[in-house]
Amino acid sequence: MFDEKTMVTDALNGVNGELTRFGEMIPQTENKELKQCLKQIRNECEMSQEKLYQIAREKSYYVPAEAASEKEIHHVKSILTGNSMR
Repeated sequence: MFDEKTMVTDALNGVNGELTRFGEMIPQTENKELKQCLKQIRNECEMSQEKLYQIAREKSYYVPAEAASEKEIHHVKSILTGNSMR
């Protein structure tokens, strides 16, 4: 039998997977009506993900990683923009 933590975490993982699939499908769709429909479903999925995330945070089922330092942020930005930190 599943406990609440397992169910919330499983649901959150499932929604995250669906969001990934929408991110793959939407840019590949040429039909404008279908694309708009997929975007609407994705937006609803994102709202569900946010609610599940808040539940998981409130109950300490999910603890986010520590925030990155300014040095770490600068380092990643420099890598992405091609400016090395030498």
